[in-house]
Amino acid sequence: MIDLWFWLVVLCWVLFLVLEGFDFGVGMLAPLLGRDEHERAAAVRTVGPFWDGNEVWLVAAIGVTYAAFPAWYAALLAGTYLPLVLLLLLLAGRGVALEFRGKGDGARWRRTCDAVLAASSAGTVLVLGAVLAVFARGLALGPGGTVTGAGLGRSLGAVLTWPALAGAVLALLASLLLGATFLALRTTGPVRLRARRAAGAAAVPLGLAGFVLGPLPGLLTAAACAAAALCARSGREAAAFALTATGVAAAVVAVLTANGDVVLPSTLDPAWSLTRTGAAATDGALGLLTAVGAVVLPGVLAYQAFSYWVFRRRVASGREAT
Repeated sequence: MIDLWFWLVVLCWVLFLVLEGFDFGVGMLAPLLGRDEHERAAAVRTVGPFWDGNEVWLVAAIGVTYAAFPAWYAALLAGTYLPLVLLLLLLAGRGVALEFRGKGDGARWRRTCDAVLAASSAGTVLVLGAVLAVFARGLALGPGGTVTGAGLGRSLGAVLTWPALAGAVLALLASLLLGATFLALRTTGPVRLRARRAAGAAAVPLGLAGFVLGPLPGLLTAAACAAAALCARSGREAAAFALTATGVAAAVVAVLTANGDVVLPSTLDPAWSLTRTGAAATDGALGLLTAVGAVVLPGVLAYQAFSYWVFRRRVASGREAT
């Protein structure tokens, strides 16, 4: 059951970072691709029915980690406490911008909400990318999986390393490509055309940035980005989005499984690293979780699939002739 719950944690992170990834991308791109209020509103409406449901997978990822791997959860929280607090504040700001955008009167109010939406989306992606890099690189763990250090360095040091900063940049570029391909898939009119071009523009730096991970990951990233850009420009938006989403999912799986059975390496001594078995809850707790998860997880998946089906039609970004 330990391996089962580890892969469920991976699944929750994949679903969150793919589904919310395009939400964040749309939030960043809406003010840029929309030339007027009508077009910007159309871009935001593409994620309106989904964004809060997509955030459920972050709650699921954290909740499942807490319940199934409490030592893993404790070490991550202790070692990245301040970045995670910042992440929650940014997510709250994004939610307020999305919900309040249509509540006020005047163009100035909507422009302010759009700016908050773009800034909070970008900030969230940067923090997520840095924290995700910590999963692969690890923390300064001492005996028993306890995080060493004191003060701000204990909580900020792990996300201010070069691997974490590289992860932040890669996450930002990937989210922009996801958002561009999603907008191209979900809109009609001028926003759709601009989103196709934006996908090509985002694919170039992402393809190049992939080489910081090594020659093979770089080649795979470049090939996937080139294919997604070509599909977007030729009007095959579904293929472009599917390629990008698959690439992001594969990258998340690669990060979370990069160290094999070790879920959180120690940068001080490999012997102090946390393994799946060492970080897992008791067999009884995992058995109870399995019974609950067998009921809850299919329901959440079914509900989300139904909502995407109901709101499957494109959003018109052009103005109808009168």
